[in-house]
Amino acid sequence: MKHTTTNHLFGLFAATTLCLATATAADLPVIPTLPTPAKPDGKEADMSKPVQVFILLGQSNMVGMGEVGGDEPGSLKDIVKTKNKYSYLLDEAGNWSERKDVRNVRVISGRRGGMQVPNNEWMTIKGKIGPEIGIGHYLGDATDAPVMLLKSCNGNRSLGWDLMPPGTEPYEYDGDMTGYLPGKIVPGYRGTPENPKGNGQKVEGAWYAGKQYDEDTDFAKNVLAKLNEYYPGATKYEVAGFFFWQGEKDCGVKQNADRYQTNLVNFIKALRKDFNAPNAKFVLATLGEGTKGCGGNGEKVLEAQLAVDGATGKYPEFKGNVATVFSNPLSMGGSGNGHYEGNPQTYMNVGEAMGKAMLGLMKN
Repeated sequence: MKHTTTNHLFGLFAATTLCLATATAADLPVIPTLPTPAKPDGKEADMSKPVQVFILLGQSNMVGMGEVGGDEPGSLKDIVKTKNKYSYLLDEAGNWSERKDVRNVRVISGRRGGMQVPNNEWMTIKGKIGPEIGIGHYLGDATDAPVMLLKSCNGNRSLGWDLMPPGTEPYEYDGDMTGYLPGKIVPGYRGTPENPKGNGQKVEGAWYAGKQYDEDTDFAKNVLAKLNEYYPGATKYEVAGFFFWQGEKDCGVKQNADRYQTNLVNFIKALRKDFNAPNAKFVLATLGEGTKGCGGNGEKVLEAQLAVDGATGKYPEFKGNVATVFSNPLSMGGSGNGHYEGNPQTYMNVGEAMGKAMLGLMKN
């Protein structure tokens, strides 16, 4: 049964901490504990309220690489039936359930440019999955307002180059440069190796720093400009939050890993400014293979992702509005670069945790 207000659900919060053997409880984010979402009741949302838009960004695992399969052992449906997990995914007839109050929209950059729309339907299981399924069911259960998950991202994208946020200035890197950039100067937003400063404009015919940021945000704005095409009957919306799952590519480029925390902070601020949503909450997830003490670029990215959690106090302006989900205990194995072997449970577990983290921020 659908909860008509968020307060009912928030009253059931009990904080629980995900831990590592190498870390203390104080080192890791707190993820709220919430009841499992109910099976969808087929009811539509209260369309007198603005659509609550949550924008999902990242790289391939956010795009969605979880294999669903059919009815065979080990498939997602089999897991629901035999392990009693994610029971809200099946209706009473044993078919994939469908939410009429959560819209699932995905846009992506086409191979030849331009915006492609692989998904524009009510929330259900269709093709490969990402974390949006777990996110959508928790958010949909918590409010009677219409909800849209608007995913705009492509695979193999770094925060230190492709998703570089506006305002990033060129900088001189004093370490050994790795990856695709010559010299010692890392270009700033809309810069290129030939012109690190750029002129503030998009660079036609070149893959400039921040090009994917521009495309992802432009495509999301295109959807919102034609709201009724993507949420039938909707006339108004507000951007309520952002979800981010990314970091694999930055782990492979030393200067990007070293700069990840700075870029991440600027990324959060830039998105809120671009979408005129200064109060929008932000939830990110770490890479499933990342653990404290793992060393190298992976640990640098992990530490940066943990640092921006508002509860750490490192960034006071993020208190109560930015949360990090520590994904290692939620992963069923594999790595982000290997798409966690396509295991749908990893994507469901991370999605549920991200949804709960968002509701924890919205409580505030």
